[in-house]
Amino acid sequence: MKELNNLRRILKRPRRYARARRGAHPLRRLVPAAWLAAPLLAALLLPLAVVPQRGGQQPPAPPAVPQATAAPAPPAPAAAAEAPQPEVTVYLSRSGQIETLPLEEYVSGVLAAEMPAEFELEALKAQAVAARTFIARRLVAGDHSGVPVPEADVSDTVSHQAYVSQAVLERDWASGSKRAGLAKIRRAVLETRGTIMTYQGQPITASFFASSGGYTENSEEYWNAAVPYLRSVASPWELQITPNLAVSYTFSNSELRSKLGLGTKDLPAVASLGASGKALPVSSQSSTSLPAEVLSLTAGHRIKQISIGGKVFTGREVREKLGLRSSQFTWKRQAGKVQITTYGNGHGVGMSQWGANGMAKQGKTATQILKHYYSGVTFTGISTLLKK
Repeated sequence: MKELNNLRRILKRPRRYARARRGAHPLRRLVPAAWLAAPLLAALLLPLAVVPQRGGQQPPAPPAVPQATAAPAPPAPAAAAEAPQPEVTVYLSRSGQIETLPLEEYVSGVLAAEMPAEFELEALKAQAVAARTFIARRLVAGDHSGVPVPEADVSDTVSHQAYVSQAVLERDWASGSKRAGLAKIRRAVLETRGTIMTYQGQPITASFFASSGGYTENSEEYWNAAVPYLRSVASPWELQITPNLAVSYTFSNSELRSKLGLGTKDLPAVASLGASGKALPVSSQSSTSLPAEVLSLTAGHRIKQISIGGKVFTGREVREKLGLRSSQFTWKRQAGKVQITTYGNGHGVGMSQWGANGMAKQGKTATQILKHYYSGVTFTGISTLLKK
């Protein structure tokens, strides 16, 4: 019996040893197996690490540099929220009060006043950048010119930029029929947040006007100063969509004599331009009619100089003296009076608002619109500029 028990113990020992070995052997094989499998696991897990879950927060994209084929890109939301906005003080001409508000809210007020909310979003975005650039130039230069009180940066009139106060926006725009328009305006401002136009590192004079007769104007033709980014360019997009593109005025002889300071003599029968841009012959209907001749045109196809009754006027002078919409006009005598027909509306320098809307309707972006009307400009953030 004792021998039998010893034999059983001997037989059991290898089995326990085998179990121990079997327990240890897989562990020894696991380590090299894991190393061999590591590249495969990494390849499988890597896509999970870089593809965000649907509905989750994606990592912020790097700041985009505005290109000619893309709209001006606003800063990433987190960065924009961290950067404090400069404040703008606006002189309200009707009440004589001063309104102080953040820059982007000011741009919203300008956009509401300067461009119809029904315009295409990309046109509104282009206008927002132009409006922001205008005030940025004044802030950087510390320019308070044209403001009745020294503590204001700008007025709410077209002498600077038209502006709708925050109180009026909340009262008349925040509800009712204009609510959707206000939301669209604020979207245009948000999507261009902080973006301005610069030339050689400085904010440009971002002039704009309602509509052209097919071309914008060189700056020197209106302000007697050549600005490299305010060049005459073709603007055909508004010709088919602008209401009242051509508007006629009728003046009596006495009105014109008074407004132009021509004295008591009669006025020319006809003074207009042919297709070649040369003056058409003046046809006299009476022996007392005075000669009139268009002497030259501007690059923007407006009247540069015109002789009326022996006195030479610039097209701008005639426009301002007679209260015309544009200095692109024709002039003829009709039924004993003089009829003047203008084309377009405004001084013609910079961006045509109706032209911008026409470009947007054809799929052009805000950047493409701005780069067309302002030659050679670049885009930058206003916060970067103000830090300098």
